[in-house]
Amino acid sequence: MRLAITLFRNVFLGIVVLLALALAANALTYSNFDPQYGFLRLKQQAVATGWYLPAYYSHVLIGGIILMVGFFQLHPKSIRFRKLHRIGGYIYVMGILFFAAPGGIVMSLFVDRGPWVLASFLLQGSLWFLFTARAFDRIRKKDIAGHRQWMWRSYALTFAAITLRIYIFISSYSYNLSVPQAYATLAWLSWVPNLVLAEIYLRTSTSMQRNGTASGH
Repeated sequence: MRLAITLFRNVFLGIVVLLALALAANALTYSNFDPQYGFLRLKQQAVATGWYLPAYYSHVLIGGIILMVGFFQLHPKSIRFRKLHRIGGYIYVMGILFFAAPGGIVMSLFVDRGPWVLASFLLQGSLWFLFTARAFDRIRKKDIAGHRQWMWRSYALTFAAITLRIYIFISSYSYNLSVPQAYATLAWLSWVPNLVLAEIYLRTSTSMQRNGTASGH
């Protein structure tokens, strides 16, 4: 049983890494800074405002980097390499606080898919900023356990970049995503279940640690 769980975990992590690499590689193709490239061709009206393009590059380019950095930061063995862990942490935290989260919030104002989609992306971006800032505050105060918990919550929202695209890919064959209600459903599903799963994991791991400590006594 233990071997099966380990195998499942390793396969799952492998899939996550491949998806994160694919998304990060696609995001970094926008480093050509061509306002007519790829997805941006569909957003020319927003680009013309002067607000959208800086927000897009801040969110997408930095987001592609922090998606990979955050994954390795949360890997249990990363703490063994303290200097690299600290550097990666600064890249992740500052990338979100100064670029990715503010950029995502500004981008959400140009989605034009109805109020529920707007509410989802605004709330997600705000919580992303708040949770990451909280994680940074905890480590500055030497609260390692609190830092770890808030980093998991932060990365649950970072990972929404992948889950949203998975849901879009799966549902695009059966649903008309131009309908605001359909896209709004995917927008909320992309991050709310992530947070729920993160909370379940954190509570379970905390309970197991407490039980282990009690057994040790």
